[in-house]
Amino acid sequence: MSANESLVIALPKGRILKEVMPLVRKAGIEPEAAFDDPNSRLLRFATNHDNVSLIRVRSFDVATFVAFGAAQLGVAGNDVLMEFDYSELFAPVDLNIGHCRLVVAEPKEMSEHDDPRRWSHVRVATKYPTLTRKHFAARGVQAECIKLNGAMELAPQLGLCRRIVDLVSTGDTLKANGLVEVEKIADISSRLVVNRAASKTLPELVGGWVDRFREVVNGD
Repeated sequence: MSANESLVIALPKGRILKEVMPLVRKAGIEPEAAFDDPNSRLLRFATNHDNVSLIRVRSFDVATFVAFGAAQLGVAGNDVLMEFDYSELFAPVDLNIGHCRLVVAEPKEMSEHDDPRRWSHVRVATKYPTLTRKHFAARGVQAECIKLNGAMELAPQLGLCRRIVDLVSTGDTLKANGLVEVEKIADISSRLVVNRAASKTLPELVGGWVDRFREVVNGD
């Protein structure tokens, strides 16, 4: 089997990794022991399939690795897919994990007299500047985005801006920091993403694993 017939699957670090691994294993992929070793510094792992390996990367980087062909398959939230909007990717399977929502939030006291329908200009902190601008532009609202990679909830407290756009699951973090949701941008879940070129050059290999993940999700 040639190197051109090998498959790399990019998986996101963190919470989603814990949710996706049961699906990966049900699909018949078992990583080497180092994958579950908290002391291992490896980022690429062999599996029980000679032609399949796994890599662990930041969730935002999954889409980039797959779009540019370094990996042929990956798992990414549709928030990441919407932010980068790579034409080289398609997402044929919703894995039904990683459920949350992308929202606009602001201080509770501000929300009591604020009306999002009257906004004409907003200044927000977010790690999704492209997605955020598109969302507000569709409503005729000009969005000034301040790019942050985390701790978004601090931005209103410290006067960086009055609103944030971020992922929310339970809403507990917002509440603990005096913020409330005022608008939902999108429901989010994790998807199996595929490199378009790989799906054409390796149709049986790539298509076979896509079908297998679809079967797992559907309970077949």
